[in-house]
Amino acid sequence: MHDDRSITEHRLRRVLKERVKPAVHSLAVPLTVERWEAPGEPVPVAEGLAAAYGPCAVGDAWGPAWGTTWFRVTGTVPAEWAGRTVEAVMDLGFDRMMPGFQCEGLVHTADGAEVKALNPYNDWVRVTDRAEGGERVEWYVEAASNPVLVDHRVTYEGDLPTSGDQPLYRLARMELTVFETEVWDLVQDLEVLYHLMVELSEGDARRYEILRAIDSALDALDLADVPASAPAARGRLAAVLAAPAHASAHRISAIGHAHIDSAWLWPLRETVRKVSRTASNMLALMDEHPEFLFAMSQAQQLDWIKTYRPELFERIKKKIADGQFVPVGGMWVESDTNMVGGEAMARQFLYGKKFFLEEFGIETHNVWLPDSFGYTAAMPQIVKLSGSKWFLTQKISWSQVNKFPHHTFWWEGIDGTRVFTHFPPVDTYNSDLGGEQMAHAARNYQEKGRGSRSLAPFGWGDGGGGPTREQLARARRQRDLEGSPRVEIERPDAFFEKAHAEYEDAPVWAGELYLELHRGTYTSQAKTKQGNRRSESLLREAELWAATAAVRVPGFGYPHADLERIWKTVLLHQFHDILPGSSIAWVHREARATYAEVRAQLEAITDAAQGALAGRGSSELVFNCAPHARHGVPAGGAAPAEEARTPVTAHERDGGGHVLDNGRLRIAVDGRGLLVSAYDLEAGREALAPGAAANLLQIHPDFPNMWDAWDIDAFYRNNVTDLVELDSLELAEEGPQAVTVRVTRSFGASKAVQSLTLRAGAKTVDIVTEVDWHETEKFLKAAFPLDVKAERTASETQFGHVYRATHTNTSWEAAKFEICAHRWIHAEEPGWGVAVLNDSTYGHDVTRDVRPDGGQTTTVRLSLLRAPRYPDPETDQGEHTLRFSLAPGAEVGDAVREGHWLNLPERVRTGAGPVAPLVAVDDDAVVVEAVKMAEDRSGDVVVRLYESRGGRASAILTPGFAVADAVESDLLERPLPPGPAVTGPGAGGSVALGLRPFQILTVRLRRA
Repeated sequence: MHDDRSITEHRLRRVLKERVKPAVHSLAVPLTVERWEAPGEPVPVAEGLAAAYGPCAVGDAWGPAWGTTWFRVTGTVPAEWAGRTVEAVMDLGFDRMMPGFQCEGLVHTADGAEVKALNPYNDWVRVTDRAEGGERVEWYVEAASNPVLVDHRVTYEGDLPTSGDQPLYRLARMELTVFETEVWDLVQDLEVLYHLMVELSEGDARRYEILRAIDSALDALDLADVPASAPAARGRLAAVLAAPAHASAHRISAIGHAHIDSAWLWPLRETVRKVSRTASNMLALMDEHPEFLFAMSQAQQLDWIKTYRPELFERIKKKIADGQFVPVGGMWVESDTNMVGGEAMARQFLYGKKFFLEEFGIETHNVWLPDSFGYTAAMPQIVKLSGSKWFLTQKISWSQVNKFPHHTFWWEGIDGTRVFTHFPPVDTYNSDLGGEQMAHAARNYQEKGRGSRSLAPFGWGDGGGGPTREQLARARRQRDLEGSPRVEIERPDAFFEKAHAEYEDAPVWAGELYLELHRGTYTSQAKTKQGNRRSESLLREAELWAATAAVRVPGFGYPHADLERIWKTVLLHQFHDILPGSSIAWVHREARATYAEVRAQLEAITDAAQGALAGRGSSELVFNCAPHARHGVPAGGAAPAEEARTPVTAHERDGGGHVLDNGRLRIAVDGRGLLVSAYDLEAGREALAPGAAANLLQIHPDFPNMWDAWDIDAFYRNNVTDLVELDSLELAEEGPQAVTVRVTRSFGASKAVQSLTLRAGAKTVDIVTEVDWHETEKFLKAAFPLDVKAERTASETQFGHVYRATHTNTSWEAAKFEICAHRWIHAEEPGWGVAVLNDSTYGHDVTRDVRPDGGQTTTVRLSLLRAPRYPDPETDQGEHTLRFSLAPGAEVGDAVREGHWLNLPERVRTGAGPVAPLVAVDDDAVVVEAVKMAEDRSGDVVVRLYESRGGRASAILTPGFAVADAVESDLLERPLPPGPAVTGPGAGGSVALGLRPFQILTVRLRRA
């Protein structure tokens, strides 16, 4: 037989495009359109309905950037359409290649009820399944003219003050039409078979069976009257569509999904509307298709619907009760996980799962994070303690270098906890369920022979409209189809139950899930990251002192509502395009303002609580909210501080510069203003490599291959400029308790002023760097070349630390050329180490080199500032204050302590006398992460602790109040089964704790 495949395939493509698809909507009459431009920001629906509308027509331009245009659309179904299915087609000017990144609309009835959204693949509204003729339609379309910002070009359209005022779109179509059901079904039949056929091998007989059936169907089709001949054409395809799948066919659990970034190339206020549009589409689809299931994560997004569209929320609640609308994930938002602090990660689950439980009575069991930029090794334990048991992501498939070896596996965290995890092999969280993607999922699945199933989230995200009726049609046809994986729409929990049952002994991956991409997100938008870190610290303070006052001071009320509201604000801004710095300028401008408001609110709570605790008096009290005592002030308490007895001295250095000495540490700053010695006097050991200079500011070109704000490509290292030119060097402060050397440098269009301070009794050099940054596409680092032979470094992460190799033996290690650390990074050789600490920096890199003298230099660098131009062309421009410290002779425990001290400064006020800690722990390895009142407002005190050094710990928790009971709890403060971790209360109310390495322990103390 001659090979005529290409002829038939070409024939099909043309007939589909030019004859069959245009015939889906056959007869048409125009709708009458009027318009009203909302002034400024979006208005309430009632205002839009009541507005004064003016004339408008198809072809008219509409919509300046970030504007809202309301269209009133009216029409009458012709009498001759009686008995036909009628739809309106309303094309606002869509580009079908970019669903979710352009204009969108939400259709309302005249009384304000949501009908459904308008999107590139969802531009229709059903009028009636069987017309009587004469039906009158009246709709109001709230249309958002969001600018197209997805093309990675430098643009100022990403903020309202700098965007243009010219219309961006033109109305393309506004018609009532007859919907030809048989033609629509024929389109679905042909597309499913075609995409299945081209994925089959050329030697597969099934491919040719489909080809001949398609050829026959096209022969049966009258191109002059497609609707009339569509049933006959479909009949020619029935046999090949009925052939069942092979017994061994891969099984795909499909779940409707619409990944919606809570902010990205649009501001938060637009996401509020995107989620409402998508939800309205999903409800409409559920009404038409009872088999359809839709999963939605992010409690914040559902809370927005509850707040701004309460009637829509009530419809969602009903569909949740019916089982069609499926909450997943259990977090407040789909947050970043690299930079979020430990307690904040716990609160993501606390407030997320609490919302689902209170609003819907549902306990979510899976963690749904398809799009975050890598996953902390602390996550498995946090997942388990939240009451969840499964984890799903997709983003690791984006890694540039190494293909992850599993799709279904056990993920083991730093403490040994394992969570059952799945990466969908379809390699997208926006599947269209087309034949190409289904075949890819089956081929790509790496558990063949052991497992047989995977999950595929399907639907257009980010305001693209969610799943479509076409995608549901593909699922139906591929449920049991020869040559295709078996596709079944089912709940994610059902998939995980089945996958776990068939592959209980899945392989184990230990440690972080590092994304070999988007490493620049540890640094971009420094003020957003600084706002997050400081908000986390201020929340710790506010809760600690407010809880202490609530227990100790009669009449002091714990501000439950205020703290929950502030927590949710901070959690929202940990979303994986806000905290990582990959959103438009509008988002980060608002974030800076929001963090300032959060700071003011938390300062007020802390001030009120400390005032109540201190009472009236003239004694100077230092409040220490850090988890370790300092200057004689206990952790979590207040008392007069003790001054160090040995003063700091300073003298001029031979050859220029200064030498500072406090009896524990001697540092030398040379005539260039660089740190050339950091000598540990107690150990008799120099921290810096011979001949090297530390606190060396370095600048690199920064122009990655694609994702500007997201990426750092390794070739940036090929060019570096050491900033050694000096404007001034002076001894700025000199006293017995502290000496400061100030260094000023100019470079490019920027300026940096660095203050290096040695304090009495301290084992750290504290560095404050004030940068007026006006570079473009540059990367600023601070280097510390250490005389330490370290095969690995420890980086703080949530509730512990992770080790990473300093060598590049394999491609896996080489790919980690930029890494994330929280408050500190630590390098050591047996018996001695050095920590580099920071107060708001996350990005770091570590390199190693062997010197001519045979020693090894381990260089730790902090990533301070970047200047990418997309999506925010003014990223990081302006003034910044960054704090970091060098701690020679530090062990991991010292790094933990010093890191908290740097991030949790003391507060001084006058009062009547010392304030005893509300709780105390007698082992410095056990860190108190949070002290708060219980969420249920019972008056119980909740204490969260963790083992911080990677070893076992036995400790006594001593409450500063009478305790009736002490119970180990989960992150939602629910009791866990009794175990060996918590024993007591015993004599005096003390509670014995036994923690394994890096264990997180939440203890709920019931007051007597």
